[in-house]
Amino acid sequence: MTLADDRLTPRERAAHLHAADLRALVGLVEHDDCADPFPVIGMDAVVFVCGNATQSAHHFVRTWGMDLVAYAGPETGLRDHKAFVLESGSVRFVLQGAVDPASALADHHRRHGDGVVDLAMEVVDVDRAVAHARSQGATVLDEPYEVTDRFGTVRLAALATYGDTRHTLVDRSRYAGPYLPGFVPRSSGFARPAGSRVFQALDHAVGNVEMGRMDQWVGFYQRVMGFTNMAEFVGDDIATEYSALMSKVVANGNHRVKFPLNEPAVGRRRSQIDEFLDFYGGPGCQHLALATADILAAVDTLRASGVEFLDTPDAYYDDPELRSRIGAVRVPVDELKRRRILVDRDEDGYLLQIFTKPLGDRPTMFFELIERHGSLGFGKGNFKALFESIERDQAARGNL
Repeated sequence: MTLADDRLTPRERAAHLHAADLRALVGLVEHDDCADPFPVIGMDAVVFVCGNATQSAHHFVRTWGMDLVAYAGPETGLRDHKAFVLESGSVRFVLQGAVDPASALADHHRRHGDGVVDLAMEVVDVDRAVAHARSQGATVLDEPYEVTDRFGTVRLAALATYGDTRHTLVDRSRYAGPYLPGFVPRSSGFARPAGSRVFQALDHAVGNVEMGRMDQWVGFYQRVMGFTNMAEFVGDDIATEYSALMSKVVANGNHRVKFPLNEPAVGRRRSQIDEFLDFYGGPGCQHLALATADILAAVDTLRASGVEFLDTPDAYYDDPELRSRIGAVRVPVDELKRRRILVDRDEDGYLLQIFTKPLGDRPTMFFELIERHGSLGFGKGNFKALFESIERDQAARGNL
């Protein structure tokens, strides 16, 4: 049974990936939950607000190889919006779109455009997590409550994080339905070609915050959720000739949930973080890194479907220092060059990565594809090439 085995149902793939394969795919480490004040099982769902959730669901099924598994909307008694639940491997996306013009989702979309509103996490004990979070000064948006249907009961709560983003806390240990009570099973009529699954897990979710606020939010995750500081990039690590930013990465104990946090730094021109904050209308989730078992096949599939990726100049691949720095990798550099895939190596192994252009009309959210081979890092050796590529696109938009 392989990571990309299309004979498996989404739930079977998720269960399979939660074992040894997921450990290799996203770089998990051993962790003892008993000593954790806020034990997290993993990401439960990434919840989006979309201008047109119906069309977005179709796009993620056809282009990104996801499976439509559940739905709620006017037909199920949900009057003000529609919600589509899609899965790929262990990843769950929930796409929400306003039906009623007076819906709070319509207001959110007017402010921010398409983007992530909720990074929901599955936890061992919702009440224990909320009690600890409150004791550490977190804002509780939703007190613990339960929802029930014929499939069982789910216990939920929600905490505020940067901007208008929230973390819903989920205990679904007593539930066997397709997503949450109120949702009905649903599938797409689209016949996905065999082997067209693009990604299998969520590697990390990146948040952009205002200048001077990064350490505040790093402290929030450390204090409230018991996350640890996994990596830090400052100064020349993460600067180009024109712009600069700072980044720190926090992760839960087993590294199944990783949240890099970025803030702009003073530079000659406006950084990618400045551009995001301007067009998103404040702090928010900048990009999702999607772990894939075969980045070459994923990129070929996505490009054939019209997905646009950031470009990398030939000089990056022709530099003799690149080949000496990365050593032996499973893909010849010429094949990486043909697809514009970046490669980096650290003390634990290497990784391959590539970044899409912004997914919507606003230059805000984008995706990263990442294939890990032992590396626990984030492609530090690629930062300069990546940010220069982003700056070229910023300049074309008139936003540098």
